[in-house]
Amino acid sequence: MVSALADHKRPVDPGPKPPPQRPTIRISAARAAAFEILGLIAQGRGHSDDLLHGRHLKGLSSADKNLATTLVLGVLRWQIALDARIRPFLQRPDIKLTAPVEIALRMGAFQLLHLDRIPPHAALSESVELARAGAPFAVGMVNAVLRKLSTAPKPGQRLHESTTAFAERLGHPAWLVERWVAAYGRPAAVAICDAGQHEPACGTLFAPERDDAAMPVMDDGSRLVAELAAAAAPGAQRVWDCCAAPGGKTLILATRFPGTQLLATDASPRRLASLAERLQSAGVSRTVKTLEADAASPPAELGQFDLILCDVPCSGTGTLARNPEIRHRLDVEDIRRQTQRQREILASAFGRLTPGGRLVYSTCSLEPEENEQVVAGVLASLRNAAIAPVPVMPLLESLRDQGRFNPDVDLNAIVNGDILRTLPGNSFNGDGFFAAVFQKQA
Repeated sequence: MVSALADHKRPVDPGPKPPPQRPTIRISAARAAAFEILGLIAQGRGHSDDLLHGRHLKGLSSADKNLATTLVLGVLRWQIALDARIRPFLQRPDIKLTAPVEIALRMGAFQLLHLDRIPPHAALSESVELARAGAPFAVGMVNAVLRKLSTAPKPGQRLHESTTAFAERLGHPAWLVERWVAAYGRPAAVAICDAGQHEPACGTLFAPERDDAAMPVMDDGSRLVAELAAAAAPGAQRVWDCCAAPGGKTLILATRFPGTQLLATDASPRRLASLAERLQSAGVSRTVKTLEADAASPPAELGQFDLILCDVPCSGTGTLARNPEIRHRLDVEDIRRQTQRQREILASAFGRLTPGGRLVYSTCSLEPEENEQVVAGVLASLRNAAIAPVPVMPLLESLRDQGRFNPDVDLNAIVNGDILRTLPGNSFNGDGFFAAVFQKQA
C-alpha cells in the first residue's frame, strides 16, 4: 500500500533570503558640490573664492548655491572647533583620518551644530552617504560619531579660558592667536577671532556712489587704503599701483585721478589679465596702463612717480572671515618669507618716488613683522634717502570733511600714532588692514 504521504510534495527550498534593500538616499546637489570643493581645498588644488565661483556651482539653483557656499565657508571657518568636538567620539582619537572621512564628518558636524534650519536627520544621513561615496569602509564610523554628536550636551561656559581654549572654541590656530594677544591684547584678540567666524559685514564706512559705475564693491578696509592713497597726493600727475591685482584699489585710484597717467603692474600674468578685464568692464581701461612687472625690480624705463601705492602681497591674516582657509595653510615660515619680499618691494618703490612724492605701504595682515617691522627695516637701510613718515590722521580727517565716508566714524579707533590700523571686530566692520604714508623730501 502506498502511503498517502507519498503524494505530498515537499516545498521547493527558496534558498537564502536576500538582504533587505537599503533605502536610496539622494545626496543633494549643494552637499555634493560642497564636498567636492572642500576636497579640492584639502588637496591644495584651489581657493574657496575661486572654486565657489567656478564650474562646481554652475547649474545649481540659487538656494543650492547659497547652501553650498554656506557649507564650504562654514566648515573652513569652524574646522578647528569641529575637529575638537568630533575627536572624543572616535574610538582612536589620535588616528589620522582620510580626507573624505574628515570632510564628511566636518560637514555633518557643522550642520548639526550651526545650521538650525537643517533637520538633524538630513545632515546625518547625507553625510553618511557622502562617506559611502568617498570612503565606504568608514560609513559605520561616520554614522556612529555623528549620532553621538547630535545627542551630546553642549560644552559649558568656562569661567576663564586660556588662549589655546578660546582659539579652539573660535576656530583659530592657537599659535596665531597667541601672536594677536601679544600684539593687541586679549580682548582685541578675542574680538578678532569672533569676527573671523562670521560673514564679512556689509560696508557702512562709505556712502554709496550710485552715479559712478566704475566704483567697485569692496571691503571697507580695502577701500579705505585706496582713498587714503588718493588723499595723500591729490595733485599727483604720475601714479603707480605696483601690486595692483585684483584691481579694486586701482579702480578707486582711476576714479580719483581721471586725467592722470596711472600705471598698474603685477608680477602674475594670470592676475594681470584678470585685472585688465576688470578695468575693461568698468570702462577705465583707456586711462590705466597695465604692465607685467615685478615691483621689486621693475624696468628702469618706468621712471618716477608722484604717488605710489604699495599694497604688497602678504599673509592675509586680516581677511580670515573672507578667506577662512588661510588659517589652515599658514605657518610662521610663510610670514618670514612674505616679510623678505615686502622689504624688497618697498625699498624698490621708494627709489621710484619723485622729490616731494608720496608712497602708501599697506597690507591686509595683522602681523607686525609684515607691517611696522618692514617699514622700520627698510627705512633703516635707506638712511640717506630723505624719506619721512606722514601722519594719516589729517588725511583721514580731510576725507571725512569731503564727505568721502560716514562722519560718525571714530578715527581714533583706526589710527595708531602715524599709521592706519583696522582690526576686525574692534570698532571696525571690515577686514584688518595696515597702512603707512611716506614722503620723499624735495
